Order: sequence, then structure tokens, then C-alpha cells
Amino acid sequence: MLEVEKSLKRLNTDRLDLYFVHHFDARTPMEETLRALDDLQRQGKILYPAVSNWAAWQIAKALGISAKESLARFECIQPMYNLVKRQAEVEILPLAESEQLGVISYSPLGGGLLTGKYAPGRTPAQGRLVEQRMYGPRYGDGQYYEIAERFTAYAHARELHPATLAVAWVMSHPAVTAPIVGARAGEQLEPSLAALDVPMTPEWRREISELSITPPPATDRSEELMV
Repeated sequence: MLEVEKSLKRLNTDRLDLYFVHHFDARTPMEETLRALDDLQRQGKILYPAVSNWAAWQIAKALGISAKESLARFECIQPMYNLVKRQAEVEILPLAESEQLGVISYSPLGGGLLTGKYAPGRTPAQGRLVEQRMYGPRYGDGQYYEIAERFTAYAHARELHPATLAVAWVMSHPAVTAPIVGARAGEQLEPSLAALDVPMTPEWRREISELSITPPPATDRSEELMV
């Protein structure tokens, strides 16, 4: 409650459109968290509760509790999603489609990995993957750099900036409402915004998806992918 009041004061506004719970808190009963969010909505301080970085089962459990207890439910989720990090396709995005949740996914460029600057044996002197500690473990797997190299070559062959195509691919998933894009300077933002003009088709999306590794289905029955 105190942090919401601080945010309202800093933003000089009387309400927050979306208020995100950013990490799962195993030490606090889920009912307590949801009750607090419901109180904030009833007070008019937030319009919609939202959640980021929760597993699908945690989001589904929260939706069930909200329905049972007549509490404000999560209306939007914020998962990580890009061509090298596709775990959200297994359960989180299908859950969003089923329950009609908004999806504002983050990291469509994989922390810069999909901008054309990275490849096996090639790393720029600056960038999130180099400068921020959490990005090293997140994107340090060698196969991610191989995917980035294939993807960069694919984009250049079609005379597109890799960042443009990476964002367009994320946007093309039917569950995604909008990807979050960011940049240090205006010239870095332009390729991401150009994704709005890419006429991505389902066939084109599948072709790009084949450049990376499709995660196994939730049941681990890989044969279901062929259905």
C-alpha cells in the first residue's frame, strides 16, 4: 500500500492503469497478495492488477482464487519472450489466450542478442549482455549465439534489420498484445518501431521459428507437436 502511494506521488497521478507484481513471493500467502490488489482497485488507486515472471501454474492458481473469493483478478501478464527464449509458448501464452489476459511481453531482442551484434566468437564492447550481470547467465548458452547468427543472416538476406524482424516475430504471436521495446538512443529505437510495417504472415512466422529451438510441449510428449 505504501509503495503504491509513493508511485502515485512520483508520477503525479491519482491512479495506475496497470500495477504489476513482478516476482512470485513464496513467503506470502497468495490470498494476501490478491486481497491487497483487490483493496487497491476498490480504492481506485489501480485499475487492473497484473503480474510478471510468474509460472503458468501460479497465474492459474491466482485466477482461481480470485474467482472463488470474488477478488480483482490479474488482467495482464508480462512474460519474457523472444526467438531464443520461447518457454512462454508452452503454457503461459496458451493460458493468456484461454483466460483473455493481456500480454505485454518483454525482451523481444533478447537483451540485444538479436540485433545483429552478436554471434559465436563475436561480442560488442558495450551492451546489456556485457554490462549487466543477470544477462550473462540468461543468454550465455552457446546455442543462443548460434541462433542469433542464423537469424541475423536470415534478416539481412531479406534486407531487414534484425531488430525489426525480431520484434515483428514476437508481435505476430496471437496471444501477444504488444512487446515492450527500449533503447539507449533514438537511432536504436527506430529498427524496433519499424516492426509495425512488417507484413508478418503465419507462414513467415513458422519459417523464422525454425531458426531456433521449439520448446517441448507441457506434457513432454514431443509427438504432439506433429499434430
